[in-house]
Amino acid sequence: MALNQPATRPENPRFSSGPCAKPPIFSLDKLSGAALGRSHRAAVGKAKLKAAIETTREILGVPADYRIGIVPASDTGAVEMAMWSMLGARPVTMLAWESFGAGWVTDAVKQLKLDATVTTAEYGEIVDLSTVDFDTDVVFTWNGTTSGVRVPNGDAIPSDRAGLTICDATSAAFAQDLPWDKLDVTTFSWQKVMGGEAAHGMLILSPRAVERLESYTPPWPMPKIFRMTKGGKLIEGIFVGETINTPSMLAVEDYLLALDWGQAIGGLPALMERANRNAQAIFDFCDARDWIDNLAVDPATRSNTSVCLKFTDPRIADGVAFAKAVAKRLEAEGVALDIGAYRDAPPGLRIWCGATVETSDIEAMLPWLDWAFQTEIEAQAEAA
Repeated sequence: MALNQPATRPENPRFSSGPCAKPPIFSLDKLSGAALGRSHRAAVGKAKLKAAIETTREILGVPADYRIGIVPASDTGAVEMAMWSMLGARPVTMLAWESFGAGWVTDAVKQLKLDATVTTAEYGEIVDLSTVDFDTDVVFTWNGTTSGVRVPNGDAIPSDRAGLTICDATSAAFAQDLPWDKLDVTTFSWQKVMGGEAAHGMLILSPRAVERLESYTPPWPMPKIFRMTKGGKLIEGIFVGETINTPSMLAVEDYLLALDWGQAIGGLPALMERANRNAQAIFDFCDARDWIDNLAVDPATRSNTSVCLKFTDPRIADGVAFAKAVAKRLEAEGVALDIGAYRDAPPGLRIWCGATVETSDIEAMLPWLDWAFQTEIEAQAEAA
């Protein structure tokens, strides 16, 4: 029997995993202070870029001796800069449990042609970090945006490691507690947890990472936008707002607005709590139903930002088609936009639960998921 449509709709149906929902206080008029038509190298431009760096440091608790730079090409550009600039000095271990991690493996093995140790896990699972040799350089994602699994903590990473840890934390920063003493290179992009605009990446370097940059020259040609040293010394300007290429000052203003909002609500603890509440609402929903489950196998590794779900009802004949049909129904009703699973992931749904999403919108959307599931089950039965 078909369910009636729920009476309540989310005020904001945007649950995309990137670009993500804007902060709740966002409006275009709040960007009116952007340094538009001004050089990013003018005093006003440098001041705003430096403010973005230092406010990021303050909210995330990044140590004072770590460098933070704004770099081209989003999180991808930041990861690539680190890999091309630092790998090859010692043995490399590549870890992958979702599509972006798999992409970094491809770059290391096929593009840089490194003889890397590659360890992978299936979607919904994570590599056993206790088996990883951290005397090698280790490249991994902290939160698998496309698989909904995350590293639960940094306990497996030794403080006295000989290698560097290069961590893609793009869907973890501002929503999860990153152990800075265990991370040498950390990257993320503005458009994830803080809901900023795309195309800008953040690169955070520990003193050990800086030492590598200043003591090692890779054997391959280095594109201009990847170069972080000159004459064997770090280009310090990159890490005080003198960007390698021209940033969008409108996007910078948008990021500053998001950072100001994050500070105003209580900083990192409040941002993490918002994401946790959002994710828990979905976890509770799944626990109460026998037709849907979290893709993450171990509850300890469940993401609190990119929550990935799988349909488990045995009546579903074609998982791919069913998941797409459910997502399409929800989008057509305007109650959940862009929640289909990532193209390389198992069929299902992916619901962004980062801090810019309101729990009330998650709670208003979930009855619609009940409705869409039941409606599609009946449609499938009629078509059979």
